[in-house]
Amino acid sequence: MLASAGLDAYVYLAFFKMAIKFLLVTLFFALAVIKPVHDTHKEGTKLPLPGDGKHEEHLEARGTFTALAAEHENYTDYLWMYLVFVYLFTGLIMYLIVSETRRIIDIRQEYLGSQTTITDRTIRLSGIPLDLRSEDKIKDFIEDLEIGKVESVTLCRNWKELDSKFLERQTLLRKLEEAWTVHLGSHRVERSMETLPVVQPTPRQPTEPSHGDDDNNEASSLIRDVDRDPDYVIPYAKPRPTTKLRYGRFKLRYKIVDAIDYYEEKLRRVDDEIRSLRKKDFEPMPLAFVTMDSVASAQMAIQAVLDPSPLQLLANNSPAPSDVVWSNTYLSRNQRIIRSWSITFIIGVLSIFWTSLLVPIAGALNTCSIHEVFPGLAEALDRHEILQSLVNTQLPTLALTLINVAVPFLYDWLANMQGMISQGDVELSVISKNFFFTFFNFFIFFTILGTVSGLVAVWERFAEKLTSATEIAYALARSLSDLLGFYTNFIILQAFGLFPLRLMELGALSLYPVYLIGAKTPRGEQFSQDFEASLMLQVDYAELVQPPVFSYGFFLPQTILIFIICMVYSVLRDSWQVLLTGLAYFMIGHFVHKYQLLYAMEHRQHSTGRGWTMMCDRIIGGAVLFQITVAGQLALKKAFKRAVLVAPLTIATLWFFYVFARTYRPLMKFIALRSLRNPVTSDLGRDVQEEAVLSGREGYRMPMGRLTLDEARERNLRFENPTLVMP
Repeated sequence: MLASAGLDAYVYLAFFKMAIKFLLVTLFFALAVIKPVHDTHKEGTKLPLPGDGKHEEHLEARGTFTALAAEHENYTDYLWMYLVFVYLFTGLIMYLIVSETRRIIDIRQEYLGSQTTITDRTIRLSGIPLDLRSEDKIKDFIEDLEIGKVESVTLCRNWKELDSKFLERQTLLRKLEEAWTVHLGSHRVERSMETLPVVQPTPRQPTEPSHGDDDNNEASSLIRDVDRDPDYVIPYAKPRPTTKLRYGRFKLRYKIVDAIDYYEEKLRRVDDEIRSLRKKDFEPMPLAFVTMDSVASAQMAIQAVLDPSPLQLLANNSPAPSDVVWSNTYLSRNQRIIRSWSITFIIGVLSIFWTSLLVPIAGALNTCSIHEVFPGLAEALDRHEILQSLVNTQLPTLALTLINVAVPFLYDWLANMQGMISQGDVELSVISKNFFFTFFNFFIFFTILGTVSGLVAVWERFAEKLTSATEIAYALARSLSDLLGFYTNFIILQAFGLFPLRLMELGALSLYPVYLIGAKTPRGEQFSQDFEASLMLQVDYAELVQPPVFSYGFFLPQTILIFIICMVYSVLRDSWQVLLTGLAYFMIGHFVHKYQLLYAMEHRQHSTGRGWTMMCDRIIGGAVLFQITVAGQLALKKAFKRAVLVAPLTIATLWFFYVFARTYRPLMKFIALRSLRNPVTSDLGRDVQEEAVLSGREGYRMPMGRLTLDEARERNLRFENPTLVMP
């Protein structure tokens, strides 16, 4: 896995393995102890919530307070089981987190300590003062620290004007290519047996390139093809394409011009403007990428405080050159702060919107709520039990699943608008935002709303519950018991319904015909590989065959949520249903994601395993929620002493979170100097890589030694804005 997919993929699958271990142990106790105890202690009439108007009536109907307390004390002796297992399962998850983290740290330190990519040797220096904003001054400053030699310095500048011209050039180039394609007619596109469709033409024979002067013309060389396939049919003569050129006041007048000549002339003028802009001295920005001569020098700079002034000369880990979002490098600190707070405000507004959207879905879980809005539909549901079961169970599950699929795309767009420097930071932000949605909007709010029987009472009860932590615990305890069937169906749908669709890449296959219809030019792959971080290109034939990108921001939040749901239900009545379906989910998910990461999809960011700490933080938060739920269950059954005994465990869990962050987080962020070693001494995550080297004859390959995935991918890359060096 390390050799083929990188450290991020290894860490992601390690979470699945940890979840499987936890669920195997909890499922054993659920079947061997928890289920038999619950079967011998059947629940009677459900107790109303404290503070409810029916609470006093219930007490009067059962007799005196003393008699009722004695009855509860005798009947609820089995509730000590809740207290024992909440301590046991919390200790188990802490042990698994520590053991897995130590193992991942060992592998991470050995893996990253033995590779020497340009990313590992580079520091991202921010907060550069005005008197140091030049490459030579930055180099002298770093070398004066005597931590190592500086290999190169890339000072970011305000390249906005140049980037805008390249965006304009790319639009013109695409229009010119489309015009040439229309003029020359359709031609067969060579395909591989690994792509759709399976039927493919006879491969074209290689030809020697011509060295005439006309071949220097970029637009002509992109579509020129002298030697055709033997069975190629010459298209009929077509007139040259035309385009409307609007001019005058309000662009109301137009004339028809030759499209090829028009776009070629505009392309020539834009190229001249770009050449002149490249000679311009742009304004320097307070950000630079400093490449050192060794990984040890870079790590010493990153882990040290370089300047006594706050927010000045801050050294951090650098993203990979292909991972840098160059359009955000010339944003000021104030612009990034404004964007960040604006996106945070928008997400807060969206959270309120999602909550209002979940009200009718939660109402579908209860026929009484449907009676208030659609009496006719409710009467029809009462007459047909199968239809009522579908509406109350399957319809909300399907609706929430569709929302969980659609919302991450919106949050991904919002994360890209925050102005972050690298796509890796954007991906971590997407994980955080999507988990916030799935955990709070989907799990907490929906659970509280899911068992309220009146749409009018929803907001009143909901507002009351938000004013008291005790009321929230009571509401969660009561609602979770009633929603066990819903969450079981939800996990079953994810495991047996959606994972097969992910395995067959249904999304990519369904969009393939749409992209195929819109594709016009054969070119696309060569240009997009160099400029994909800066430009959003249309899909063309060469881009149709590229593998889809695996984004952890889309898959990880829901996986963590399902693990938390299994943890919360692990001690409750009929918990074995959720634990069994959760175990099936993680076993199937481990197989599906392992296949995708190895063979079907690619993850383009530099692999450092930073997502593991985010997983652990959220699992510890889920453990606290698990403890609150158990305390609420005990309080709901009048076992107040046992409910109070959960408080020390919650305090210990928060202390564990603090110690874990202080002890293990730095080792998941930095590379220890002791871990740095000669790449020859470690073969962890290394595979035999070969790189094609042009040495006079085509197809000759020279073995370049054993390289890690990142070393092979980042070979010969440099930190430079593509708009400065692209042809």
